Amino acid sequence: MIEPTNSAAPPDHAQSDDLFAGWETLGWRERRERRIARWLEAGDIEFADESVRAAYRERVQLIVDAVDLKKPARVPLVPQMGFYPARYGGLTVKESMYDYDALASAWRRYHEDFLPDVQADPGLPGAAFDLIDSKFISWPGHGTEDDTPWQYVESEYMRPEEYDALIADPSAYFMRVLLPRFAKGFEPLAALDPFTDFVEAATLPYGLIPFADPAVVEAIERLAEAGRATQEFLKAMGEMSTDVAARLGLPVPFSGLVKAPYDVLADTLRGTRGIVMDRYRRPEKILAAAERLVPLQIDAGVRQVAAAESPFMFIPLHKGADGFMSDADFREFYWPTLKALVQGLIAEGIVPVLFAEGGYNERLSVIADDEIPLASVVWWFDATDMAAAKRALGGYACICGNVPGALLAVGTAARVETYVSELLDAIAPGGGFMLGTGTVVDDATPETLRAMLETGRAWRG
Repeated sequence: MIEPTNSAAPPDHAQSDDLFAGWETLGWRERRERRIARWLEAGDIEFADESVRAAYRERVQLIVDAVDLKKPARVPLVPQMGFYPARYGGLTVKESMYDYDALASAWRRYHEDFLPDVQADPGLPGAAFDLIDSKFISWPGHGTEDDTPWQYVESEYMRPEEYDALIADPSAYFMRVLLPRFAKGFEPLAALDPFTDFVEAATLPYGLIPFADPAVVEAIERLAEAGRATQEFLKAMGEMSTDVAARLGLPVPFSGLVKAPYDVLADTLRGTRGIVMDRYRRPEKILAAAERLVPLQIDAGVRQVAAAESPFMFIPLHKGADGFMSDADFREFYWPTLKALVQGLIAEGIVPVLFAEGGYNERLSVIADDEIPLASVVWWFDATDMAAAKRALGGYACICGNVPGALLAVGTAARVETYVSELLDAIAPGGGFMLGTGTVVDDATPETLRAMLETGRAWRG
């Protein structure tokens, strides 16, 4: 196994934190142990009593044991929720994106009634998208019906001839070119010069002139308002999350989200059609741009973990699934920079959770990569053959999944119980497994979701 290379120093904004004392001298396992210890301690949570604190620590330990490829006291129950908690609480998607009090109430009810081992993500604030006049998603009242989840509006937001600009200076490119295409609220930022122009006192005042442009002033005020709207959402959801942890002992599973460098290009910048054409017309540009994005995604992950307690970082994988590209293209375009991202996060004591959406049956021999350290990641599968995943990754990496969302939406409790029992009997013995949904769940019935959780809670194989 090749050990991840440590960074030279801890993040600047965390220098005073005891967590990072002597950080540059620690190996990745020691760094992860420190982060896990902070997660277990949950110093900011005032638990209702010691039994709740114990329940919280037990749930965290279940997850840690699974990642360490040990057999936990029981299988961790980690369903991925989308808008189901809102619907269970009687809300439409639109109401959940705008009525934060109602959203918090629905999420509390979901956690109280189902008691999974981790908290559900509460979603996104609609007001922020209103204020920036977003073009790259549709959401209730803005392109979708009131009870339809938000959807990406895929487009070639980055032109094919702009790869060099992205590679040369990603921050300037995003600020001056890409963001103005994402949302009307960002359009005036195109008038700003790159901040790297501010290198000489004699010329610095002249670089400030665009900030006096009324359109820029209005844009900054609008962005500030959107920021305040997001803070309002986070305050309400933070209070709900702290309450759920304090009363029920449920930890927050992830500190944040980063993306595979190829997916940044294929999802957000070039779109599916654009990236497929680029693989034939300008493959060298894809490779260079993806490599340029690796340190930026690592840095984003490190900053998010520094502001949270969980050391787990969610990485949804989109365009690498079976059918999106050949095995040869996966090995050339997708895996090298994803592996570099994973290695960089591991080096910082972070646990990457790779959510392999769709099928990864053709990828198993690639992702069982001995340059990724033993017991350092979680592979969360959707439509992958779990027996094949166990053969490929068992004893090497924790695996998770893959109860189908469709089964929870239209199946019966009996069918769910059978599916989960057979999955656990085949995959869970020996440890290194967490029971999760194969998809982010928007639709389910209380009966099927309870059948999944209670079957997993009772299993002791």
